[in-house]
Amino acid sequence: MARSEQAIFTNMCMVSDDAGNILVQDRKNPDWPGITFPGGHVEPGESFVESVIREVREETGLTIENPILCGTKQFQTRNNERYVVLFYKTNRFSGELKSSREGEVFWIPRNTLTDHPLVDDFENMVKVFENDNLSEVQYYRKNGKLHVKLL
Repeated sequence: MARSEQAIFTNMCMVSDDAGNILVQDRKNPDWPGITFPGGHVEPGESFVESVIREVREETGLTIENPILCGTKQFQTRNNERYVVLFYKTNRFSGELKSSREGEVFWIPRNTLTDHPLVDDFENMVKVFENDNLSEVQYYRKNGKLHVKLL
């Protein structure tokens, strides 16, 4: 049995301020539309932390500091690659907020998140971001059906 597999690494970051607000992005991508946190792909040779700092800066104009790894999301792609999303969070940032081609970015009160049209299954991801007793969202197929579990 092979002990290695092809993998795609990405990141997502929950940026919050000291007033109870979170930074969200309204994605323009028709394959995964809705409100989510900024993030993107890890480039070859790039560290995971450097990649999330770069992605947040590219998509929001903000430079984050001290992003803390707080969980993961994973699933198998149609090509049988493992797709891994590294979840980070931080409340340390500088710069001026600006949207990008990825989508409009804006601050919302955390308690209004579910009032917005969210990307698919975002509420499960947020549970991992915010609950110290959870560390993973895993999507898997069983009997031809897609399932999700929080670990």
